[in-house]
Amino acid sequence: MNKRAVYPGTFDPVTYGHLDIIERISGLYDNVFVAVARSEEKGPLFSAEERVFMLKEAVKPYKNVEVEYFDGLIVDYAKEKSAKVVIRGLRMISDFEYEFQMALTNRKLNPEIETVFMMPKESYSYLSSRLIKEVADLGADVSDFVPPDVAEKLKGKIKR
Repeated sequence: MNKRAVYPGTFDPVTYGHLDIIERISGLYDNVFVAVARSEEKGPLFSAEERVFMLKEAVKPYKNVEVEYFDGLIVDYAKEKSAKVVIRGLRMISDFEYEFQMALTNRKLNPEIETVFMMPKESYSYLSSRLIKEVADLGADVSDFVPPDVAEKLKGKIKR
């Protein structure tokens, strides 16, 4: 049986917390689809194409991981990919309420698709893309939080 999972997110930008989860799920599933949400309503710093490119570069070591962007419902995307699992990252307890609501909604929309929650390593549990953008905007070195090419792209986007 081919075990497939989808890991959706905005990834604006991808962090080491995201990559920690991708590394771990790549060892648990035969195929992992990292689904980059366009999320234009969130006003992302990077375009969907830029986020896909940065993620593709970051996941090159994992041969069973594919990256692409998607629009619409994640349960529809998962079904299209023949995936029975959607992976969601939980950093802090504050993430749980939203993620729980989303998981229950997705279950109602498609009961064949399960949501699996994963926590990043403790050293990444406080990281969020929003926080990375905020501190980068204030001139901080973010190289401990994101891959080197992402840190460079952040510098290029944030003119300080």
